[in-house]
Amino acid sequence: MCLGIPGEIVEILSDRPDLAMVDVSGVQRAINIGLLEEESLAPGDWILIHVGFALSKIDEVEARAALDFLESIGEAYEDEIAALRESMIEQG
Repeated sequence: MCLGIPGEIVEILSDRPDLAMVDVSGVQRAINIGLLEEESLAPGDWILIHVGFALSKIDEVEARAALDFLESIGEAYEDEIAALRESMIEQG
């Protein structure tokens, strides 16, 4: 099962404006935000992530509700967080 998971933007990378450092449940990874180039994104914004790409900008209430739901389904969420920990987008 693949899930879209919410993450909070920590930093937009200055040398790669298509990438942002995003925090997902304490795990920080570079996420491709290129699909959201029409959005105004900044640190503190929440995005929905799937396989390393930001699919949409969401508000904090929606993000918290999604995280609560994902945590409630247990194993699938833990598998997704484990995959995120192991993933890496090259930054240079």
